[in-house]
Amino acid sequence: MTDLSQWSLLRWIPLLPLAAAVIHGLCLGLWRRRLPPLATILISCGSVGLSFLLSFVALLELTNLPPETRRLHDDLFTWIGTGSFSAEAALLLDPLSAVMILVVSGVGFLIHIYSIGYMAGDEREDAGFQRYFAYLNLFTFSMLVLVLADNLLLMFLGWEGVGLCSYLLVGFWYSDDWNAYCGSKAFIVNRLGDFGFLIGIFLLFWSLADAGRAVIAFEDIRAAFPAIAEQTVMLPGFLSWLPGAPEWRLATLIGLCFFLGAAGKSAQIPLYVWLPDAMAGPTPVSALIHAATMVTAGVYMVCRMGFLYAAAPGAQAVIAWVGVATALFAALIALAQSDIKKVLAYSTVSQLGLMFLAVGCGAFSAAMFHVVTHAFFKALLFLGAGAVILALHHEQDSDRMGGLARFLPTTHWSFLIGVLAIVGFPFTAGFFSKDEILLSARLTHLPGATWLYALALLSTALTALYMFRLYYRVFWGDCRVPRDRQSAIREPGLVVLAPLLVLAFLSFFGGWLGPAAALNPFPVDEANSNSLANFLAPALPEGTPHDIEAAQERGLAAWAMLVTALGFLVADLLYRRSPEPPARLRAALPWLHRLLEGRFYVDEGIDRALVRPTIGLSDRVLFRWIDQGLIDRVAVEGLASALRGLTLDMLRFAQSGLAQGYLFAMLLGSLALLGLLAW
Repeated sequence: MTDLSQWSLLRWIPLLPLAAAVIHGLCLGLWRRRLPPLATILISCGSVGLSFLLSFVALLELTNLPPETRRLHDDLFTWIGTGSFSAEAALLLDPLSAVMILVVSGVGFLIHIYSIGYMAGDEREDAGFQRYFAYLNLFTFSMLVLVLADNLLLMFLGWEGVGLCSYLLVGFWYSDDWNAYCGSKAFIVNRLGDFGFLIGIFLLFWSLADAGRAVIAFEDIRAAFPAIAEQTVMLPGFLSWLPGAPEWRLATLIGLCFFLGAAGKSAQIPLYVWLPDAMAGPTPVSALIHAATMVTAGVYMVCRMGFLYAAAPGAQAVIAWVGVATALFAALIALAQSDIKKVLAYSTVSQLGLMFLAVGCGAFSAAMFHVVTHAFFKALLFLGAGAVILALHHEQDSDRMGGLARFLPTTHWSFLIGVLAIVGFPFTAGFFSKDEILLSARLTHLPGATWLYALALLSTALTALYMFRLYYRVFWGDCRVPRDRQSAIREPGLVVLAPLLVLAFLSFFGGWLGPAAALNPFPVDEANSNSLANFLAPALPEGTPHDIEAAQERGLAAWAMLVTALGFLVADLLYRRSPEPPARLRAALPWLHRLLEGRFYVDEGIDRALVRPTIGLSDRVLFRWIDQGLIDRVAVEGLASALRGLTLDMLRFAQSGLAQGYLFAMLLGSLALLGLLAW
């Protein structure tokens, strides 16, 4: 392994945003002083900008090494040391983490710049501007630690850090009860997934230690994993209904535990419910969560542990089916939402499902390719939505928009590029990455591969339908903003528009980082190209080899373009001239519209089946009976009453006022003293 002690700048990639967060924290918490806005901007944006520059330098340092040795290490200190086991606070830079830190710091920097204009003049909370940037810097630090971590324990530290920061930022305007509730919901739902992640870490460490290899670093685990790859475990009797029971491969069990953690962070069924409500936070926060940080953490973690999933085909099958089900489910919900941020939120859930479909099919590089391109166009879409919201004085309902293209031309064209990229318009960023995912679903050897491919195609068509529906409702047709407010609609300033233009460029051309040779109009030797897949290859397990002709691959891409065009044509027919489809369409299937608009009533079902019974149990049993009844009244008040009564009786006897009582007490004391001396 390459020693990075001679190039220790790697540690400053996460430490610079942390230093900015600490400065803001000290100013607001310890010194009770607010920095001027300019100082806040220079510290926060400067730290993330420097982090991005260092990330780029680190990438250059990495590419100077031969492909098989592209690993840079930076040991900070020994974190845990006991006996033969030690866990280092160390950072690992390989092709996988190099791609992620560029996305996190690069897109994060653009969102920081955008936030200057979006959060300017925010007076809803005291010190809100500086507090916002403190949280944003801490969020960036946590995500950088997560992707640069050398071992599972340090990754889990960053994992929990992004969970905490999501709680702080989603509930940023905490004086609003709904915002506070949404922040708590994000935190609690993620804890459910984190429990599975922890169990997976414990199982993996226990099994390796049992085999005489008590290691926690990723490269050590990868080297030691063959010793336990074929081990099996006996499932308890109550799980005998599961396929393959009672004996399961240990790798499958660990992989499913890890995936439970990934499903929480990356909003997969059934733990997706927090992400749409995370829209309660400021729009730049939504962009950061959905594009560059939190929701991609689960996909990254599964790819980082790809060697484990390569030995667990059962876990891969579960991941693929959960992914495609989530993609289709969220796309259906997005069809009937009117809140501009809610539509984009469900589109994120759907796109994450496609990433997990790729992982389940063994196409780890395709999943990471889509992580990168999705970061570009989803950040663009959210920031474009934020520009619309800002221009309309924080209006988010697309029912009250329409015809904004003539008022916001720059925002309109950049948003359109984002829409084209997410639906997979030819040669945009999403076209190349989504094509690789669909190709992996078509060629996988998993059971039900045909259905996986068909459902993925259907979700692709629905993506085009709901995204162009949103585009037409916001930018086309008659303006539904009240006439007295239309004169105030204008483009935001350059500090808001500049990140949009950069992201629009990346969303249009970012797919050229790794186009498939069959879809590349330029002659290229795929085996020797510098595509993203080849760059990532040393850090990822080898996928299942597929023999496919270039003509067949182009034919599959044509099917994807065909269903995308179909979705666009339906949206164009229904929404280009009118913000809503014909009344007869809604009247024909009113139950379906209510079901989609109500998001399949999953939140209401969870509330009635889990939340209310849990609150009732906590209130009636744990609080009233145990806390108030047993602990307070019996243990605390009862004991205090008994001691009080006993003490009062003793004092009453000692201070009776009768001389003979005092003489009797003196006699007893004297006899006790004489007895003690005699003994």
